[in-house]
Amino acid sequence: MSTHTLVRVIVPGPFDEPFDYLVEGDRPPPGARVRVPFGRGHRVGVVLAWPETAAVDPARLRPITASLDREAILPPDLLALLTWSAGYYHYPLGEVLTALLPAPLRQGRSAVAEPTEHWRITAAGEAALAAGLRGQPARQRLLAAFADAPAGLDRTQLRGISPNYRQPLHALLARDWVEPVDPPTAATAAPITSPPELGAEQAAATQAIAAAADRFQPFLLQGITGSGKTEVYLGAIAACRARGRQALVLVPEIGLTPQLIQRFEARLGGSVAVLHSGLTDRDRLTAWRRAACSEAAVIVGTRSAVFAPLARPGLIIVDEEHDASLKQQDGYRYHARDLAVRRAQQLDIPVVLGSATPSLESLANVERAAYQRLRLDRRAGGATPPALELVDIRRRRLAEGLSAPLREAMQQHLEAGEQVLVFLNRRGWAPTLICDDCAHVANCQRCDARMTVHARDNRLRCHHCGAERAQPTVCPECGSTALVQLGAGTERVEAALQASFPDYPTVRIDRDSTRRRGTLDAGLERIRSGAARILLGTQMLAKGHDFPGVTLVGILDADRGLFGADFRAPEQLAQTILQVAGRAGRAERPGRVLIQSRHPEHPLLQSLIHAGYDAVAAQLLAERRSAGLPPASRMALVRAEAPAAAPPLELLRSAREHLGERRIRDLEFHGPAPAPMERLAGRYRAQLGLLAPRRAPLHRALHELRAWLASSRQARQVRWSIDVDPVEIL
Repeated sequence: MSTHTLVRVIVPGPFDEPFDYLVEGDRPPPGARVRVPFGRGHRVGVVLAWPETAAVDPARLRPITASLDREAILPPDLLALLTWSAGYYHYPLGEVLTALLPAPLRQGRSAVAEPTEHWRITAAGEAALAAGLRGQPARQRLLAAFADAPAGLDRTQLRGISPNYRQPLHALLARDWVEPVDPPTAATAAPITSPPELGAEQAAATQAIAAAADRFQPFLLQGITGSGKTEVYLGAIAACRARGRQALVLVPEIGLTPQLIQRFEARLGGSVAVLHSGLTDRDRLTAWRRAACSEAAVIVGTRSAVFAPLARPGLIIVDEEHDASLKQQDGYRYHARDLAVRRAQQLDIPVVLGSATPSLESLANVERAAYQRLRLDRRAGGATPPALELVDIRRRRLAEGLSAPLREAMQQHLEAGEQVLVFLNRRGWAPTLICDDCAHVANCQRCDARMTVHARDNRLRCHHCGAERAQPTVCPECGSTALVQLGAGTERVEAALQASFPDYPTVRIDRDSTRRRGTLDAGLERIRSGAARILLGTQMLAKGHDFPGVTLVGILDADRGLFGADFRAPEQLAQTILQVAGRAGRAERPGRVLIQSRHPEHPLLQSLIHAGYDAVAAQLLAERRSAGLPPASRMALVRAEAPAAAPPLELLRSAREHLGERRIRDLEFHGPAPAPMERLAGRYRAQLGLLAPRRAPLHRALHELRAWLASSRQARQVRWSIDVDPVEIL
């Protein structure tokens, strides 16, 4: 057989290796899609390479059915990232391809970009806007956005303004208030706003990033909240675009993308594509195509956007690099931050990791000179950092979680015309329903967890598996009606705030209050407009939002992370406190932060208040080194689960024995043991921790283990997974 007739193809699915096929005529290049016979049907795969010889008996090879792309749709760097990450995370190569390609491309849809739909305001639309559209706020808002964008807007930009843009857009088109136009190119798109004058620290950071334009250089941009990290991003992106290159920007949450898109569009003049899991398949494919053909100069997205194709890559930015949301927690358990660094290395371009509270992993990389740290220690515009104060709530009566000092401070700031943010990372009405007579607790029947009371719809819900049932009126154990709701969630605190401060509108931002599409945007708009004076929320309010009117932040339960089962809990607590605190005092008005605690003397809280995050991080890094925990070591968790408790533990004991027989040097075992929450969604979970001082012994062990698990009869009765570099152990 002549070598020119072979192609090696990655096929989506649970396959560790590619498959060889025959091809007649011109061979499709690596990175192009082909339709191939597979089993009794056909699948769409991607050509990985042109092998010299077949990996199996040539007589068994079948020809491809069709070649779908004349040119590669996956550039060489993405193919390299695909194969490297499959090995690093010990996950099937075919499943990694599934995560990388949009569903329409896996189904054989064209990868060629379709013409972009673009619209701009007409003279009639400007007249209608000037006259005002009474009773039509959605159309008014959209028309105002068109008026602010002379070059026009496309669907991606409109979605950033309002997820529910379609109906108002159709109404504006029907009245000839907007009209379709050709979209501006990346080179001709004009900015709407001019950049502000950068401070000395911002200018130095921007120049350092621009100076590394043609080489791999990881930067840790450590800037206190409000120091203007986004302006540094924009300056670096502008320099990247001036060289005709593309920039990729990763953010941890979908909720952060709309405001970031608006800011980028205003400064960069268009050509921004958005990629995240909330998009429809069609919209995701459109953004993917725009990135692949370089129509989009900037691609902004959540963790999966790390796989966006870049025709002319020049810069990668990861905002809030410490955020655990950048780590995929099931299936293909990749970390987008780490893949961004790896991809930048493959492309030989700079990568910027930004955070006010960097991860210990990134700080350790700074210590060993793998990353260059750029610091922003001053708030933009001359604003001063907020003052942090501990409120000792021992022996104090709380009104639904609110102490008297906090309520008094709220009253003062509200009367001064300012906004107040109250943070509680626990949604629902109350976390526990207990019988006052027999002490029976309403627990989840499928998890080792208590049911949360949701009073507004009179339900009990498990926040771990999603199970729910009606709230009982009598105790199921003793029949007593003395049922007591202990603790406070955001629902209960909201009711208390409305009762205590009836003259000041409250807006609650959590997963429950923002389930309906558009409610998050509406809530954030009420905050920015000043219509809402009291802001109440969970982590959703803590990340990346700029609320200039907020001058007081109250943190209701700062103790939850002090004694957590996860060794990362203290780090995450310090990061959360400072991220929430950073919402206060962003403008010319000073900020104040009250942290309620029953352990105000705790060393972590004292260090955070008096010495700052750097001191806390240094202390935690020293503790991790003493304990031999990451980032001082490399870690993986092997997880197993089954309907009964015994099989997962038995499998992991056998796995440990198997690895013990291999006598891998420097490998340390932790467990196996039941997971901290052993029963979740009706399944019992156990885990085995593997630690090593270096990557090599750990990955050798995981390679051996995965091969053993794949062939073990015992493993067929248990669902198992491998998590490399886990960010949580619960």
